[in-house]
Amino acid sequence: MSSRPKIMGYIRPDGRVGIRNHVLVLSTVICSSVVTRRIADQVNGAIAIENPFGCGQLEPDLQVTKRTLAGMAKNPNVGAVLVVGLGCEQIQADELADEIAKTGKPVERIVIQEENGGTPAAIEKGVKLLSRMAEETLAQRPTEVDASSLVMGVECGGSDATSGLASNPVVGYVSDKLIDLGGTVVLSETPEMIGAEDILAKRAVSKDVADRVYNVIKRWVELAASYNVDLVGTQPAPGNIAGGISTIEEKSLGAIIKGGSRQIQGVLDYAEEVKGRGLWIMDTPGYDIMSVVGMVAGGATLVVFTTGRGTPTGNPIAPVIKVTANPYTYGKMKENIDFDASTVVNGKETVEQAGERLLNLVLEVARGKQTKAELLGHREFMIHKIIPSF
Repeated sequence: MSSRPKIMGYIRPDGRVGIRNHVLVLSTVICSSVVTRRIADQVNGAIAIENPFGCGQLEPDLQVTKRTLAGMAKNPNVGAVLVVGLGCEQIQADELADEIAKTGKPVERIVIQEENGGTPAAIEKGVKLLSRMAEETLAQRPTEVDASSLVMGVECGGSDATSGLASNPVVGYVSDKLIDLGGTVVLSETPEMIGAEDILAKRAVSKDVADRVYNVIKRWVELAASYNVDLVGTQPAPGNIAGGISTIEEKSLGAIIKGGSRQIQGVLDYAEEVKGRGLWIMDTPGYDIMSVVGMVAGGATLVVFTTGRGTPTGNPIAPVIKVTANPYTYGKMKENIDFDASTVVNGKETVEQAGERLLNLVLEVARGKQTKAELLGHREFMIHKIIPSF
């Protein structure tokens, strides 16, 4: 019998395993957001994702938006999807629904301009379709599966000196343990790897992957320079400096620790689906919400998020476990923070001891325990964008 820990999961038709069973209403464009939200509000258990873009976009931004929307719906934490389109936008509802349907999960679509009666008619039809899907989907029950099914994204935001000293190393310990159990970890926030290129490249599984690590970090530096901005001169952020971080290199060295120490299997584009097990880097902005959304669209079913200064953010479909090693932040924001790693800072625990506690919490959340962000309804959503709209 396997000694690996077990979690409770939903095995999807494409073989991937979710730890939540959401019924999702997804807008193709901001113009269909009101209909999307009102449909979701009328169906118990439904969650809305309102796409702020979907039209007036140039390549490659349009492809990023399409990939992100499809990826969120394809994520195994989602059991069924209703796509809501306007009708004249760049991202057509039929095209998006067909892409999502490749997973084998139930998908329906409505188009507002095709309904005789506009917004009210679209809402009425959407509620009927979604109610039927919700009844079938929410009747499903999770089954016991191996913890190796987990895909964990790691994130840091509102960092301070305790992030690099304690909370990120504790998360890094969990990353290594999960990979050793056969699981998958995604490390993102490319601009917060500046100055740590050599360390990451040495851990790459091949020269091609090492070259890709160097290239994606260099691209962010050059992109900022093209706007006459020196990233090295503008980071860390004011909040980071107030929290005791002095340079971008110091911030980067603290940030990459949360990905652990195992070999890097590859570098993914923003919202690109994870291609296998082990440790992966995803090329995302450092901006927390965009970064978390990119990892979840890529397949992360759970996110561990360290924060020194404190942040309440979550995600529409993936539970986000909030970790801090700052005792003052934990004292002030216990309603938002799931895990207190300040025991490492004050010498009451080693990184390994706190890491074992956090690993247990990760497994509990994967068995259904709700995070503070889930309980408080934090479902922040934002897509990476680099080109002006036209």
